[in-house]
Amino acid sequence: MKLHELHDNPGATKRRKRIGRGAGSGMGKTGGRGIKGQKSRSGVAINGYEGGQMPLYQRLPKRGFNKPNRKSYAVVNLGLIEKFVNDGKIDASAQITEDVLISSGLVRRKLDGIRVLAKGVFGTKLDLAVTGASKSAVEAVEKAGGSLNITSTKAQAAE
Repeated sequence: MKLHELHDNPGATKRRKRIGRGAGSGMGKTGGRGIKGQKSRSGVAINGYEGGQMPLYQRLPKRGFNKPNRKSYAVVNLGLIEKFVNDGKIDASAQITEDVLISSGLVRRKLDGIRVLAKGVFGTKLDLAVTGASKSAVEAVEKAGGSLNITSTKAQAAE
């Protein structure tokens, strides 16, 4: 076998279709786009349109329910709170409120309140006052000798 004898399998490669190269090519003039209409013009993409047939995204069933007035809480992990206390950004001797967490930079904004979760290593005695907390977070704080108070906001009192 020599280099000039190498060739691909018959039918493995296909020449590309050269559109708009004269009437003799079979793809001249309109270039396979037909005559007139939106799709014959350039720059047209009709995504999801199925020629008047009900589009697939409308035929599929809708599932679930999105509550329009649901609460959205800012989430903080106990491990991060302890890290901020160790770095000196939060004073552990005073009560840690939601405003303290925001001013320290741990939470960007309060939203409907701040909720504490138990992720991370925690062992510092702290007095926390937040809108919500997971059961495991409350247990972890009490195990460390601290207290976690769940405060009620005006929005919760109205419910």
